[in-house]
Amino acid sequence: MSIFDKKKLGNIFHGKYYLYICFQIEIIMGIDEEIKTNFQNDRHRFIANLVFTSNWFQNRFIEFLRPFGISPQQMNILRILKGANDWVSMNQIKSLMIDKAPNATRLSDKMLDKGLVKRKRSEEDRRVVYLAIDKAGEDLLEAIDEADNGEQIEFLNKITEEEARMFSEILDKLRS
Repeated sequence: MSIFDKKKLGNIFHGKYYLYICFQIEIIMGIDEEIKTNFQNDRHRFIANLVFTSNWFQNRFIEFLRPFGISPQQMNILRILKGANDWVSMNQIKSLMIDKAPNATRLSDKMLDKGLVKRKRSEEDRRVVYLAIDKAGEDLLEAIDEADNGEQIEFLNKITEEEARMFSEILDKLRS
């Protein structure tokens, strides 16, 4: 916790308001103060800030999904399957995932146990496995969308469309 005592804030603010206020307080602090480091140059500061902010986003998303009993990777698989509206091979799913973790099979097993997806094997090649979203998976995505109601990305209103485009282009450039 940055400026305030977490326990005191917890008694005053609950749920999304607590997260929102903590984020508002912490965003004012620069990365230098946040992690108490002096950087060699602006490029090192940028990379540290990028990693720090990425972890912040990831942790915030994990906490948002916790009540729904799924991980961000499982959510990603459900979104892929819903978008496809058909059976999708595990290899295709792995190639489309944001987090290219090699554990997509284990994730799909957990989702199958929860009744969120259906699975079938290829008749031509038994090694090929296909998944499709089940009704429970669609219902879960709908519940997540309703719970979110745009609040998870509300803080993005702090940047303009132009800033978002420029930052996205910079990130694309770094990966090229």
